[in-house]
Amino acid sequence: MTNGLPHQGNNDSNHYSGDPAPRDSMGVVVGGSLTQGVEVRLHSSGETLIEDVKVGTFVTIHGRRYRFFGVVTDLELNSSDARLRHSPPGTDDPVLSEAISGTMAYGVVSVLPSLTMPLLAGSHDSPAAAKTVPSHFSQAFPASAEDVQLVFGQDDEQHFWIGNPLDMDTRVCLDLDELVKRSIGVFGKSGTGKTFLTRLLLVGILQGGTASSLVFDMHSEYGWSGQDTDHKTQVKGLKQLFPSQVSTFTLDEESSRNRGSTPDEVVKIGYGEIEPEDIEALRDTLSLSEVAAAAAYNLERRFGKSWLSDFLNYDDINTLAQELNINGSALAALHRRLDGLTRFGFLEEGNRHNTAARIIEHLERGQHVVLEFGRYGDNLTAYVLVSNLLTRRIHDRYVELKELAIGGRGPEPRPLVIVIEEAHKFLDPGVAQQTTFGTIARELRKYNVTLMVIDQRPGGIDSEVMSQLGTRLTCLLDNERDIDAVLSGTSGSRQLRGVLARLEARQQALIFGHAVPMPVVVHTRDYGSAESYAQLTTGVRPATTEAVPGETREERLEREIGELFG
Repeated sequence: MTNGLPHQGNNDSNHYSGDPAPRDSMGVVVGGSLTQGVEVRLHSSGETLIEDVKVGTFVTIHGRRYRFFGVVTDLELNSSDARLRHSPPGTDDPVLSEAISGTMAYGVVSVLPSLTMPLLAGSHDSPAAAKTVPSHFSQAFPASAEDVQLVFGQDDEQHFWIGNPLDMDTRVCLDLDELVKRSIGVFGKSGTGKTFLTRLLLVGILQGGTASSLVFDMHSEYGWSGQDTDHKTQVKGLKQLFPSQVSTFTLDEESSRNRGSTPDEVVKIGYGEIEPEDIEALRDTLSLSEVAAAAAYNLERRFGKSWLSDFLNYDDINTLAQELNINGSALAALHRRLDGLTRFGFLEEGNRHNTAARIIEHLERGQHVVLEFGRYGDNLTAYVLVSNLLTRRIHDRYVELKELAIGGRGPEPRPLVIVIEEAHKFLDPGVAQQTTFGTIARELRKYNVTLMVIDQRPGGIDSEVMSQLGTRLTCLLDNERDIDAVLSGTSGSRQLRGVLARLEARQQALIFGHAVPMPVVVHTRDYGSAESYAQLTTGVRPATTEAVPGETREERLEREIGELFG
């Protein structure tokens, strides 16, 4: 076998230019179609076992004029004599069973061809979308390392190694330029490795240098350190790996210091910064009726920018409701729910801090920003409030910068990828039209701002938003609605359903979209070992693992500079 796929005999006639040596054929094309995929009958041989073929494996097919690249989407046991179903040979006669296996009884592999190129390709030819199918009896082969490199590129400044194809020790790379041009989706049920996959993507974006990233770090997994729940160990975050390129903000300074991290900025938000649009985004998490949420706009018109503080300090809610012509029960419910915000330590009277401006300042310098939520990460209200509030201001600033650039009065804003977890809370059909995240998803790269949405329930995200995701990286999902949502609008979605449903529970993902030329299943690369850190930070010296107790931010920066250049 080669790369986990069965084969029999050499077939030099199908050896094409670029392979280091002839390869062994696994079978021949016997039927199929362009939309449903082609059927490959496995060769009859003692070593040709359908049990060795895996759904999601990368294969190539050599037609008479073209070479086709595709993935295995299904497996089938078939026979040329229907009587074998009713009278199979007995297990006490292995010779007869062996003789029948592969001849009268055989295995069929379904392959979905995605790309094609001339069999005798020139130096400038590259794979293109498949618009035809291989002819009858074309030979199918396990993909070689050269095939993978030809399709997915080499690990370089424009391509980031994300993982390996199934049963192959070669690299699948993402096109970083295409990755950041459009929004990105990372999906999978709990415990499948979405966080590790997201860390790898963020490292790739950082190394590519074409965009900055802003991570709303719900559970403090991406900044200074994170948790490997399988091995009960800590793994390094972006700040430890790239200290000079990553800035950490925190809503909970005490939590950050307890974890050995010295944040660059501590986030404080004034009550006057909260607008009715932020309350609209909190409707579900605060269990507000439509009338109660809409009352925030009436309050803003009544009190101005200080509406929230004045409303919370107002004693006679019934009189206020009559004055504003609002249902008294709805206004009272709004008052009770908003009063709960006063427990958040990061909220304060006045507007002494402009956190959005500080984050933008770091982003415009080419920094990558991680906002850690600390103990507030378990409070969905805090996460939705802060993420939506800051993103709206950052988006407004980018719109302004883009318009200035169009008018020739400033440079193009540096592309930005905003990373959010529990994305369905911002992007479900009921609120996607109101939140800034929904606006960003629909506008694509119009203002150089895109999203990376991370979720275990993609079925809860608005279908219009899902259709705008350029690249989707999906770990195991077992809910039919979620699988439908991830594959919506994808060519060959019916065939890919079986591939997605049969991923392993950890460290495997189906990747498709603009950042890869064709759908591919990868075993994601390692993250958390000393070797992986060395690979990820090639050419960059990581910061000291532990913070020095009592050290100020200025002292730490001075020490890190000394370590980098001393």
